[in-house]
Amino acid sequence: MEYFSHETAIVDTGCTIGQGTKIWHFSHIMSDCTIGERCNIGQNVVVSPGVILGNNVKIQNNVSLYTGVECEDDVFLGPSMVFTNVTNPRSGVNRRGQYAKTIVRKGASIGANATIVCGHDIGEYAFIGAGAVVTKTVLPFALVVGNPARQIGWMSKFGHRLEFDSNGVAVCPEGGDTYKLENRLVYVL
Repeated sequence: MEYFSHETAIVDTGCTIGQGTKIWHFSHIMSDCTIGERCNIGQNVVVSPGVILGNNVKIQNNVSLYTGVECEDDVFLGPSMVFTNVTNPRSGVNRRGQYAKTIVRKGASIGANATIVCGHDIGEYAFIGAGAVVTKTVLPFALVVGNPARQIGWMSKFGHRLEFDSNGVAVCPEGGDTYKLENRLVYVL
C-alpha cells in the first residue's frame, strides 16, 4: 500500500497521493489533487480540486484547503485554520474561475484558527500565530500575529524567535544556524 486512507475518508478519482501519506477519519480528498509523500491529513479535512501539497505536509483536524492553494514541502497547518479563495464571495454570484492563488512556501507554519485571505503568499519558514488574519503577503521567516496580522519578529527554521544583535546577526538556539537581517529581509548564512 502506497498510502493509508481511513475507511471513512473519501478519495476521489484523478488524485496523485505519495507514499507514506496518511488520510484520517471523515476527510475528503477531491479530484485532481496532488499530495506528496509522508503527508499527514487529520480528520475532517477537505482538500478541494486541484490543490497541491508537497512532501511532509502536516494538516491538523478541521482544515479546508480550497482550489488555488498550494503548500510546499514541510508546511504545518494548525487545527481549524482557514484558507479563502475568493475575495468577494456572494452566494448568488458564481465566481468559479476567479479563484485567487495562495502559495505557502517551504517550512511555514500556520497556527490554529488562523485565516489566510486568498492571494497572499506565505514565505519560507514564516510563522503565523494562532487566530491571526493574514491580509497581505508574509515575508520569509516572519512572525505575524493578530487581526489584521502584523509582523512582530522573525523565526528560525526550527521555530525559535530570532534575537538579532547590533550587526543584524542571530543564531538559532536549537539548530545553530546563523541568520542575517538586512534591508527588512532575513537570510541564512
